[in-house]
Amino acid sequence: MFKKICHKFVTSVLLALFIFSFVAAPTTLAISKRDVRAEAQKFIDEYTATWTKLRYESSQAEWRSNTMIVEGDDTNSKATVAANEKLVAFTGSKKNIDGATKFLSQKDKLTTIQVKQLQAILFIAASNPETAKDLVKERISAETAQTEKLFGFDFKIDGKSVTTNDIDRILKESNDLAARRAAWESSKQVGIGLKDGLANLQRLRNGTVKPLGYKSFYSYQVSEYGMTAEEMQALMMKINRELRPLYRELHTWARYELAKKYNQPVPDQLPADWLTNRWGQDWSEMVTVEGMDVNAALKNKSAEWIVKEGENFYVSLGFPRLPQSFWDKSSLYPLPKDAKYKKNNHASAWHLDLENDLRSLMSVEPNAEWFETSNHELGHIYYYINYTNKNVPPLLREGANRAYHEAIGSMMGFAATQKPFLVGRGLIAADAKVDQTQALLREALSNVVFIPFSAGTMPGFEYALYEKNLPKDQYNKRWWEIVKQYQGIVPPTARGEQFCDACTKTHINDDAAQYYDYALSYVLLFQMHDHIATKILKQDPHATNYYGSKEVGAFLKKIMSPGSSRDWRVVLRETTGEDLSAKAMLRYFEPLTAYLKKANAGRKYTLPDLPAR
Repeated sequence: MFKKICHKFVTSVLLALFIFSFVAAPTTLAISKRDVRAEAQKFIDEYTATWTKLRYESSQAEWRSNTMIVEGDDTNSKATVAANEKLVAFTGSKKNIDGATKFLSQKDKLTTIQVKQLQAILFIAASNPETAKDLVKERISAETAQTEKLFGFDFKIDGKSVTTNDIDRILKESNDLAARRAAWESSKQVGIGLKDGLANLQRLRNGTVKPLGYKSFYSYQVSEYGMTAEEMQALMMKINRELRPLYRELHTWARYELAKKYNQPVPDQLPADWLTNRWGQDWSEMVTVEGMDVNAALKNKSAEWIVKEGENFYVSLGFPRLPQSFWDKSSLYPLPKDAKYKKNNHASAWHLDLENDLRSLMSVEPNAEWFETSNHELGHIYYYINYTNKNVPPLLREGANRAYHEAIGSMMGFAATQKPFLVGRGLIAADAKVDQTQALLREALSNVVFIPFSAGTMPGFEYALYEKNLPKDQYNKRWWEIVKQYQGIVPPTARGEQFCDACTKTHINDDAAQYYDYALSYVLLFQMHDHIATKILKQDPHATNYYGSKEVGAFLKKIMSPGSSRDWRVVLRETTGEDLSAKAMLRYFEPLTAYLKKANAGRKYTLPDLPAR
């Protein structure tokens, strides 16, 4: 009897415990999940508070180093190094790495936004981990010194100091081959003093990312797309192959047209000093579209008018006016001739505090190139403004992916060059007779020509530099091998290893291993533009006018506002209804193919084949 009662009691207790476990388990798990989320949020909030403060101090120092370069004065560079050292000491600290890693090991208990922020914390840390703090410190100093050497360089032609704008003007306008060669060679002199610095940065950049498991600095940068270095190179090759038939036609056409212009034999490859751009990445100045001479329309405008007109464009789409601080703090125009200092002449947009301190660094002059560039840079600024909202934490205030920022900016600059837009802004006459084929050719000489450089030359060289540890005594040789293979361009004279022509491109020095962003941005550009033209404006993609369309503004805001808080593929699919594809770009230039084939009939095709798959 006792045994039976005991057994019955035990059984009842076990049953009760069994039932209780089913009732209590969800509550216990819920509390556990809530606690983990609360702890993770506390960690994220504390990290963000310190990070944004130190990042702002670093950005302000970087701004001074880029806008006030005084020969022989290292005050700004020292301040920049000090600010950057404080920032990287924090972001790369073992405490922060361990904390983010700990919470990510329980990511099934976290919100998607929390996971994304923790992943961002680890990505930031990977370029400057505490475990490689000596290398990190050395890298910061080396990068600052490299930037100052690049933008503090005194370019000279025939012993006379010139600006990069002066060099560009000669390459765009002069028919004197001797003057062109002198200007082109002058533009490459800066690379000589940067070669040792690049070799040092190759070592330092690779060394600082390896402690967190990256093979190279290139692999690290590519990882932000969720890809390996090899996968990114394969994607770049795919884009090059898709556009290669059209680029071959453009390359052939350019060889014959330029030979005729300069009264020279037709070369097999394009001499670099024949082209209108220092790196051969844009040949659009070869064509002046009758009825669309924007340079003529702008020559009597002020540089200030150019930037204000860009602001008016965005305001017409429903965006706010820029804050007064933008105008007060930016460096928008060329320095006075008698200025006692120099500045970085490469156009850029800055979001210094990830809140309201927005600035742009340009050297605007009243011409078509700066008109387009201003609209591009303001695209970045308005992207910053839109994702600075309560739904996007500071750690995720960036483009949906890095290419998106460039895509938005480039698309807005592109849209501002189409005839209906220019007519609407009073920059060309409404009855101007425009040769549409020539207009399309000019666009191709800008957009299609850019792809072999952005998806071929730049990533090809930096992949070799970082992923394959390219030796310093092969830098220039390998650079020109890649340039020839992808772009079909050769130097005008022998370029030995005393030179470092890759170093003359700012991104090699201060925005390393990310140039494929631009190639991807052009694919996105045409995809978004096609959607705007055909689905929103119901206009021919070759002749659009975005100005004043609040629907276009709403479309852009839908892309911009989430920042990187949502998967970029989902954002693209939701806004355009498509996955990433170059089809829109290929479709846009289809009408040009027949024209070029006819123009090139009987001509010799000499563009080198791309590397084997």
